[in-house]
Formats: sequence, structure tokens, C-alpha cells
Amino acid sequence: MLKAIIFDMDGVICHTNPFHSIAFQKFFAKRDLNPTQAEYAEHMYGKNNGYILSHFLGRKIEGEELALLEDEKEGLFREIYMSEVNPISGFIEFFDQLKSADMLTAVATSAPRANLDLIIGTLGIGGLMQSQLASEDVSNHKPDPEVYLKSAAKLGVRPDNCLVFEDSFSGASAGLNAGMKVVGVLSSHTIDELPKCDLYIEDYNKLDLNQIQQLFK
Repeated sequence: MLKAIIFDMDGVICHTNPFHSIAFQKFFAKRDLNPTQAEYAEHMYGKNNGYILSHFLGRKIEGEELALLEDEKEGLFREIYMSEVNPISGFIEFFDQLKSADMLTAVATSAPRANLDLIIGTLGIGGLMQSQLASEDVSNHKPDPEVYLKSAAKLGVRPDNCLVFEDSFSGASAGLNAGMKVVGVLSSHTIDELPKCDLYIEDYNKLDLNQIQQLFK
């Protein structure tokens, strides 16, 4: 039985990846690096900053250095995105439908807490989320299921009663690894680039609560 919906954030609630690309371009340009869009698609979307920075800088970035570089890059992102926050088409209407049905909802992102606060706060839905977890709240990043298992525990429901919305391979894998059903949001990747999900959507315009409840029959 469906009891809770857990949303990833980037590429699921808002299509932020183009703005993350701009922020990384500015960040790397200061270091005389110029990754291509194809490289961003392969090594940025759905990845944590530790992986991204280590890959593009060509060495292991961790500890205090990671915290400093991540803060610099994410600060650039928030500066760029703060006037651009815009949900994926149909999301707010779908979310309102969930809340009208008293469905438990949560956000579980690999992004920093400050990004979560910016996006969820700007959309005005923070008070309607029973759980909000960001990168600081976990030790292991997606595809590890930690953030989804912690979300389920915080919501007080079993993993098999949860439905995850994800847009990346690592994120969808995390939801599946947690024993949850997963909806693949095709904002950044094609069906072939994601693990096998229970449903795929381009946006939320044609989605309704009855349709996702059928996944649990």
C-alpha cells in the first residue's frame, strides 16, 4: 500500500541541471578547465560533489578541501538560481493533489541543505514535507540507499510502502536498493540511461494519485 512519496530535488522538483552546469563552468574556468556538456552529462548529473570535483580536477578531493570547494561552487549555483526557481511542469498541481489526500511527502537530495532550503522555501512547500534530508544528513551517497531508508524511518513507514521520484541512474538505483518503487523522471536522462523503474514520466501534467496507487496493487 502506498503511504509516502519521497522526491529527489534536482531534476525532479526543479530542472536545475542547466544552472549547475553554468555554476561549474564558472568554477572550472577560474581553474583554466572547460569541460564539455557531454562530460557534464556523464560525470555531473546525479553525482555528488566529491565525485564531480575529484573527476574533473583529476585527483581525490575530500575532507576540508572538499567542504571549501563545494561551498564555493554551490554558492555560485545559488547566486545564479535564486531568481530562476521554477518547478517542473505540473509538479505543484500534483503535489497539491497528494496533500489534499493527506499523503506523507518528503524530499531526499544529494544537494547541500542550503540548496534545499532555497528551492523548497521559494516554492513554499517546506511546511508540507514531513521529512527533508540533504547531503549533510547521510554518510553514504546515492546509489547507497541510506537517504531513502532514513526518510522512511523519519516518516514512520516501511520502505515497501514508499514511492520515490528520481531522475538519475544513481538516484533511481538508491530508491530500488532501499526496496522502494521508483518513478523515473525523464528530465535529464532517457529511459535507457536509467535502471528499470516502475513508471516513467516526462513531467507531472498527466500524473494523478490513482495512477501511482495502482503501482502498489
